[in-house]
Amino acid sequence: MGAQNGKDLLIKIDVSGDGTFSTMAGLRATRVSFNTETVDVTSLESQGGWRELLAGAGVKSASISGSGVFKDDATDARARQIFFDGETPDFQVIIPDFGTVEGAFQVTSLEYAGSHNGEATYEVALSSAGQLSFVEA
Repeated sequence: MGAQNGKDLLIKIDVSGDGTFSTMAGLRATRVSFNTETVDVTSLESQGGWRELLAGAGVKSASISGSGVFKDDATDARARQIFFDGETPDFQVIIPDFGTVEGAFQVTSLEYAGSHNGEATYEVALSSAGQLSFVEA
């Protein structure tokens, strides 16, 4: 995979709950992270005293974050609604030349900021709330 434009890493939100996804408005920076917990099964019999991990075990999770310019678009309103209602709707993350990750996420942080001589900005953080699917590009 060659170099890609950062602007092509998109966070999309299901705005109506029917599978219609729209790119979150005003984002300037996005990030996605995949994690899994390890399950240590090391014992006195472990070869050479090296740690052993149980394959396929542990909790998997993903987190998404983004920051950008506040636009008060329909996607901004939907993100606020999701946060205050505690919903876990589907989101998509488009990773250029890699694929699309889709699944339920919870908005875990929503921040707004601004200065008297600048634009209003926002930051959003999401945590996976179920199994995710991946479709290769």
